[in-house]
Amino acid sequence: MDVHSEKVEIGGRTFSIETGGVAKQADGSVLVRYGDTMVLVTAVSLDEAREGVDFFPLTVDYRERTAAAGKIPGGFFKREGAPRESETLACRLIDRPIRPLFPKGYSFETQIVNLVMSADKENDPAVLAITGASAALMVSDIPFNGPIAGLRVGRLNEEFVINPPNTMKDELELDVVVAVKEGTIVMVEGEAKGVSEDVMIEALLFAQEQAAPLLEMQKKLQKEAGKEKREFIEPETDEELVSLVSDTIADRLDEALSVQGKLDRYKATKEVLKQVIQELVKKNPDVFEERQKEISDAFDLVKKRLIRKKTIETSIRLDGRKLDEIRPITCKVGFLPRTHGSALFTRGETQACVSCTLGTDRDEQRIDDLTGEWFKRFILHYNFPPFSVGEAKFIRGPGRREIGHGALAERAIKSQVPGEDEFPYTIRIVSDILESNGSSSMATVCGGTMALMDAGVPITEPVSGIAMGLIKEGDKVAILSDILGDEDHLGDMDFKVCGTKKGITAMQMDVKIAGIDKEILKKALEQARQGRDFILGKMLETIAEPRSELSTYAPRITTISVKPERIKDVIGPGGKNIREITSSTGCEIDIDDSGKINIASADRDASQKAIDMIRGLTREAEVGELYNGTVRKITDFGAFVEILPGKDGLLHISQIADKRIEKVTDILHEGDEVLVKVIEIQRDGKIRLSRKEALADKAREEAGKGK
Repeated sequence: MDVHSEKVEIGGRTFSIETGGVAKQADGSVLVRYGDTMVLVTAVSLDEAREGVDFFPLTVDYRERTAAAGKIPGGFFKREGAPRESETLACRLIDRPIRPLFPKGYSFETQIVNLVMSADKENDPAVLAITGASAALMVSDIPFNGPIAGLRVGRLNEEFVINPPNTMKDELELDVVVAVKEGTIVMVEGEAKGVSEDVMIEALLFAQEQAAPLLEMQKKLQKEAGKEKREFIEPETDEELVSLVSDTIADRLDEALSVQGKLDRYKATKEVLKQVIQELVKKNPDVFEERQKEISDAFDLVKKRLIRKKTIETSIRLDGRKLDEIRPITCKVGFLPRTHGSALFTRGETQACVSCTLGTDRDEQRIDDLTGEWFKRFILHYNFPPFSVGEAKFIRGPGRREIGHGALAERAIKSQVPGEDEFPYTIRIVSDILESNGSSSMATVCGGTMALMDAGVPITEPVSGIAMGLIKEGDKVAILSDILGDEDHLGDMDFKVCGTKKGITAMQMDVKIAGIDKEILKKALEQARQGRDFILGKMLETIAEPRSELSTYAPRITTISVKPERIKDVIGPGGKNIREITSSTGCEIDIDDSGKINIASADRDASQKAIDMIRGLTREAEVGELYNGTVRKITDFGAFVEILPGKDGLLHISQIADKRIEKVTDILHEGDEVLVKVIEIQRDGKIRLSRKEALADKAREEAGKGK
């Protein structure tokens, strides 16, 4: 096969896609390059469909080879293992925009593999992989309604930047990944530092405009090197059967869908399905006995159409709410007595129990990825146990969904967490979902904010979040606030927006249809802002601001500073001093190379004892001060006295007594405790001491007390 490539300039750098040179046994493969970052993307779809599946068996894998950045993996085995959290999040970024673009009913096992082969640490390989996955599918024989393109959009100094380098990331006020299909946006994932809804819309439209060359180059590549698409005919809807099912159930389905409570509603609709199958089979067993799966599929379609039609035409939703109505909210804080902070956030049938734990520098998470090693001091973990949706399953490690929802909530809150200088704690939020019927990730954002405030973390602004939905039929549009699980499944778009009173801090959006224009986005984001503000008001009724005191069970971190050259005195030979301090006080002590020392303990007295011991080790001698020193060495001309740990001064023979003495040993011996006064500190740091002046000062002090 001949090698074909296309190039285009994006953000001042060359973006290239090449096919035909490598991985030729895959159905489709491309090498995507941007700067010196290269990703190999392959697409393979099996020839035979999986029998009995009612879903699309698509797997997206993304793996970073450490050799890509000139690194050897850490650990004992020295090879890459299970995907890291960042790799799992990249899988989701690629999967979400491409999954809806396969034909309906396509049930062939399909896998997209993304391998990062070279990484320049400036250009994000995960974003390249979105475009790469689309390109691999375009040149393959796999049916795919593409192309799409992935871009990062940043905003710095009120200017948008396309694909900003990683070194710029901390400076950006907005950083979002956008997947674009011709004429529409299909996916958004990102964070911001309180930007307005108008700025967010401008960013999305900017991405749509900038993506055009990437879409065009994929079309050209397909035309020049693409395989002929394999034949696949989408299964046609049996409208006659759908009509028959609809007529059979009459008003029973509408009545079942009006039942309040998710599980009760599911039970009622299942009963209607059971009835329609029984009635049709009884009516004509020869025709319908073997078509029960088709009847069930037709029933689901009738249900979907009914819910969508009712919502569009009446502006009344499945659970009886208005389009912009938020479900009842209740909040509690201090729910868990021994945690450092906790909250129970309930919105309708979604409930999150969230805890906040404060730790020291030693609790920071060490991250080792292609960009290098760094430490994370704000961590949010999200758990979704099966009982939250009335199921019984094995509880294993976190899945992609749990990792993705946790990352979204973490992004939403982290910009409001105080810096280390202001609040020197490692912070971990854990959200356990106890009930779920619509956007438990947004419940995590709300509960996480309240848990932080309950723990006394001085956050900049409280953050709330809301999940929104959309139903579009022709020119009619219904935007739904605080969506249910069914509305998410049956709708045309779902997006989650988090933010403070001032603006958006995180956003996630998935679009299932084309034709989402600026006006729909503007209206949806404005309705989301109103919903966020309402939810935030309910939260602030429970806890209006961070508590002024930390929990009695939380470590108190006291920060003191010493001169960097005195760090060795605190540590001591072989760590002797620091071990003695920690063992005698029970405190955790972290020492920074700059001389900053964090002392952590839930016991105030223990913290003070540790501070006193460190101060004792690092005190500087001051002229005029009295010290109880120890004679370390005797010479003919005087004695060397240790007045502070590791700090000696010369006590000249003339300064030992107020009369002349022949020998130092007439008065002092090694090991003696002696009261001395610092009378001079020379430029070279040498200290001169006086015993006679110290005794005179002490005598005057005692005489003053006697009067």
